[in-house]
Amino acid sequence: MNADRHEGVDQSAAVKPTPASDDAVRAALNHAALIELRFEDRRVLLAPHVGGAIAVFYDLPDDGGSSHGALHWLRSVSAEALAAYNPLGMASFSVAAVLQLAARRAFCFREVDLSADGNAFDHALHGHAWRRPWRVGSVSPTMVELHLDHEPGSEPAHHWPYRYEATQSFELDNSGLFVTMSIRNLADQPMPFGMGHHPYYPRTPATRIHTNVRAMWHATQDLLPTLLGAYPIDALASPEGLPADAYDLDNNFAGWSRSATIDWPDERRSVTLYADAPFDHMVLYAPGPAVRGACNEYGGFPEP
Repeated sequence: MNADRHEGVDQSAAVKPTPASDDAVRAALNHAALIELRFEDRRVLLAPHVGGAIAVFYDLPDDGGSSHGALHWLRSVSAEALAAYNPLGMASFSVAAVLQLAARRAFCFREVDLSADGNAFDHALHGHAWRRPWRVGSVSPTMVELHLDHEPGSEPAHHWPYRYEATQSFELDNSGLFVTMSIRNLADQPMPFGMGHHPYYPRTPATRIHTNVRAMWHATQDLLPTLLGAYPIDALASPEGLPADAYDLDNNFAGWSRSATIDWPDERRSVTLYADAPFDHMVLYAPGPAVRGACNEYGGFPEP
């Protein structure tokens, strides 16, 4: 699930989840290319070389020990993703310079063709910044800046025809993790763009989703939206919420209430995402088992 503006965390009780990602966290802690941020008992590991991604975001257990038994606010990186430089296996990756979905678009009487840009998908999904290494700028124990300087070229993930620079800032403090993104157009003409982060949240058999929407974009198998129609899943707005495993979803929803909650009732904790106007659309990605397996087969980056 993507939030277009910011997110808030509500931990209603100090009940820790099953430590399913401890082995991956220990591997990440020993990975020389990752950058660790610390504030009190909160930890973030960043992967600048893998799309400027967040690899791990967790709180230490109450006894202040190691990562064993940690509470993970995002789905943590897998050992396979670290080895393959795979942004789709990270906790959250950067999304920038987006012409969402169709690989060919016209803007200001100019055709933008990204069909041969080396994307593993049929369309220009999420732009290209997630497939590029980011340069490390300022670093402190609680903050880091990452930079991407884009020059158009013929290499994969370089076909975007506009020159630009992008910055991500990650900062930990007593209220949580703050991610700030900016893009500066360096081309000699207007540039269409979008930006954000693509988080993955922990998913257990008990995970439920609560939100309100007006309608759903029905789509083709390759995710091109075709019809804004009736919304068939009433459970989303119910007090119980929608079980994450109930449907195979990768859809856009219109008329969003700008608030959505992911709830882990067995762990007595939840995460609520908020957005400001005009961000009235929500994307809900909760794939079935076959789709999850296919996504994990994406090969990622070559080793730099």
